[in-house]
Amino acid sequence: MRVVEIREFGAPEVLIPTTRPDPALPSAGSGEILIKVLAAGINRPDVLQRKGHYPVPAGASDIPGLEVAGEIIGGDLAHADNQFGLKVGDKVCALVQGGGYAELCLAPVAQCLPYPTGFTDLEAASLPETFFTVWSNVFMRGELAPGETLLVQGGSSGIGVTAILIAKALGHRVFVTAGTDEKCAACIELGADLAINYKTQDFVEEIKKATDGKGVNVILDMVTGTYLQREIDCLADDGRIVIIAIMGGSKSEVNTGQILRRRLTITGSTLRPRPVSFKREIAKQLFDRVWPIMNQGALKPVIYKTYSLDQASEAHRLMESSEHVGKIVLTV
Repeated sequence: MRVVEIREFGAPEVLIPTTRPDPALPSAGSGEILIKVLAAGINRPDVLQRKGHYPVPAGASDIPGLEVAGEIIGGDLAHADNQFGLKVGDKVCALVQGGGYAELCLAPVAQCLPYPTGFTDLEAASLPETFFTVWSNVFMRGELAPGETLLVQGGSSGIGVTAILIAKALGHRVFVTAGTDEKCAACIELGADLAINYKTQDFVEEIKKATDGKGVNVILDMVTGTYLQREIDCLADDGRIVIIAIMGGSKSEVNTGQILRRRLTITGSTLRPRPVSFKREIAKQLFDRVWPIMNQGALKPVIYKTYSLDQASEAHRLMESSEHVGKIVLTV
């Protein structure tokens, strides 16, 4: 099969198209299926892995790629984790531990979902990584409840766009930050109630204005560093900050007195090392809560640009430029 592998850690050009033996068909009891990949999503963790900053979990493929869409060829479809009744020939999108930049990919059947009605291969491939991440962090860990508000740091990223789309579809007010007026405008077009240019505006001040001084209930943070105290300043009482990346640095100085007095929660998570059982529950909640909205055509992913599998290095250059709004997807 054709694959893209990381020759050595470094710049995008270390991504090399090559061939490898096809994976063996999974056996009964493995809980895995084999997918003929038709499209694969690009995500920032892929970039970190390419640079040597995101170790591959034990037993996972060293081929990059955390999400795929395609056709089931075979595998352990009789497993109890096949919660959606999937069968050979069905088209699915899947969250994987690695191996997405390839013509064939193994996936736990627990982490596979059928395409939403009318979705293309590219649209389906753009779902798993960001949808699993947003749902597990904003709604499961952050417990965003009906009537509550959400602030997303980095609203034009793949994660940010997904957070806007899901939260708005479920009736929440959503505020975002972005680095240019153009990106802010794009976020508003996607449904955000307020987009703040963090380079020219104080997001704490703007959030206070937009919430009549109350602050937001949940913040999805991909920055941390010096942002963390400012985020505490714009949280409502009993508010929650959920950290999913540390692009602004891993160290922060905060006023813990505010955390005590106002009953604030600061938490965080990474998705890749979590067990299959946890991801199975995310898949079930997505299927029950979000898939019906997409089946009705009321929610569609935003795809910024597509590349062929052999152009993975170019896709990574675009990802690192942060010029995109939405997802970058490879066709296979």
